[in-house]
Amino acid sequence: MYIIHNGKIITEEKILEASAVVVEGEFIQAIIPEDAIPNYPGAELINARGGYISPGFIDIHSDYIEGIVSPRPTSMMDVHISLREAEKILISHGITTMFHSLSFYREDVFTHKPMRYPENAQRLVDAIDATHHELHLIRHRLHARFEIDNIDQVDRLVANIKSDKVHLLSFMDHTPGQGQYRDLEVYRQTLLGYQDLTDSDVQTIIDKRQSSTYLTIEKIKEVADIALSRGISIASHDDDDIKKLELVQSFGTTISEFPITLEVAMKAKEMGLQTIAGAPNVLLGGSHSGNLSAAEAIEHGCIDILCSDYYPAALLHAIFTLSEKYGNDLHRIFMMVTLNPAKAVRMDDEIGSIKPGKKADILVIERMDDGYPMLTATMVNGAIITTTNYRTK
Repeated sequence: MYIIHNGKIITEEKILEASAVVVEGEFIQAIIPEDAIPNYPGAELINARGGYISPGFIDIHSDYIEGIVSPRPTSMMDVHISLREAEKILISHGITTMFHSLSFYREDVFTHKPMRYPENAQRLVDAIDATHHELHLIRHRLHARFEIDNIDQVDRLVANIKSDKVHLLSFMDHTPGQGQYRDLEVYRQTLLGYQDLTDSDVQTIIDKRQSSTYLTIEKIKEVADIALSRGISIASHDDDDIKKLELVQSFGTTISEFPITLEVAMKAKEMGLQTIAGAPNVLLGGSHSGNLSAAEAIEHGCIDILCSDYYPAALLHAIFTLSEKYGNDLHRIFMMVTLNPAKAVRMDDEIGSIKPGKKADILVIERMDDGYPMLTATMVNGAIITTTNYRTK
């Protein structure tokens, strides 16, 4: 039995002081007044030293694993080694449940990562599935990001869904001229950032992408229905138009990832969709592709969830940046990386908050004198995974 004490507990309702968390086995047993600690003789005490006692972070959109598996355009590391190495990094940032966001492209015009070849992506899908039956540090889940022109891979996607290897499904459309790349100049500059191309080369790529054949709405709905029947949440991606919101909601979408404008984000909230923004957007002061500012959208109350997107460290730092730089309620921001994403992927009955009966996924977060957040202890399923001791010399 563990008792985590001397900290500010992030509960579902508020930040609770002068209390402690009792953990027994895999579960949170109770939240007690600190003066009741002597009633639990023999319990091992974990001193939060005045820091925050938070639920573990739940990251439902991050392609970070792609860079670990394929660190160079011509390199493909072993997927099992990569997952083991990645989870050591992820837990150090407080991520106790990771939805690895694998992109299933027909053709990746930007980087030509070997990780995005269908056979290699499937190896990683299978490796993520295998972690459910092996020793591991964090929960690994699969977020299948399916590009809607990837017609040849639909059957494989459906097979993975039916084999319970997919835990979140999003449909993507990266066609230049809409969505994330509605500004063609941003698309051009993004291509040039990855490859040495002439203006003619860029235009050829744009023309080819704009003339691609896509899945029909009927086929998308068919695949979505299969996922929904298995309890899998559906997300849309880069919503840039209110009509698109209405369309995606018609086939069961409950999550809007990275709405492009404030107007669309506000409408998505009004329609009952759960909205996601990237934590790196907060740290950068805006979107890297010139779209919605996450901090502005949060100020307007139209973002529910923060994800790490491509930079795992961003979750922890975004919490305090949004509170201290932008004046947001700290408890509300903690919910964006814990309970809200758990609800979005239908896991809130098990994880996402410090509540008796739930799995004990718990973080201790202290602050340096300059405000830098230090993650000094992590617990997953009631087991202490890491302790970190900062020093002055």
